[in-house]
Amino acid sequence: MTFYLENENEESFDFDLEDVIGRVMEQVLADETCPYEAQVNVLLTDNAGIRIYNKDYRGIDRPTDVLSFPNIDYSSPSDFSHLEEASADYFDPDSGELLMGDIIISADKVREQAKEYGHSEMREFAFLLAHSFFHLCGYDHMTPQEASVMEKKQENTLQKLGITRD
Repeated sequence: MTFYLENENEESFDFDLEDVIGRVMEQVLADETCPYEAQVNVLLTDNAGIRIYNKDYRGIDRPTDVLSFPNIDYSSPSDFSHLEEASADYFDPDSGELLMGDIIISADKVREQAKEYGHSEMREFAFLLAHSFFHLCGYDHMTPQEASVMEKKQENTLQKLGITRD
């Protein structure tokens, strides 16, 4: 398991960003029984930075909390069975790791939403990561049923890691 963190504005928090990324990534991949070592890119930016990405990629000219860019085409969420058939599309030729995709998080939104929801910045950061990792596994929340599944998975992951709202 490998992740690459780019901290665009050298944002700092009172927790170890890399530790939280590694723990959340490992738990989601275990929960989804991913049979491969995986690789993910994480970009930490601010509201101005994520606004540009949101406008460029989604046509929405405002900041958001997290953006997910999955690299894998799933027939159903976490169905890893077909990936070896198109290994050049999905695996890093040097490491052999599964290229899951990219995550962009706004540090400003982490701070704002932690305050708004009354929990720690670490909990908010971990929540946004879990949310995004499930997107990278093929989950979405376009319908109430999809949203319910994804919400349960996110909360289950955070509970297993002991990252609660307390």
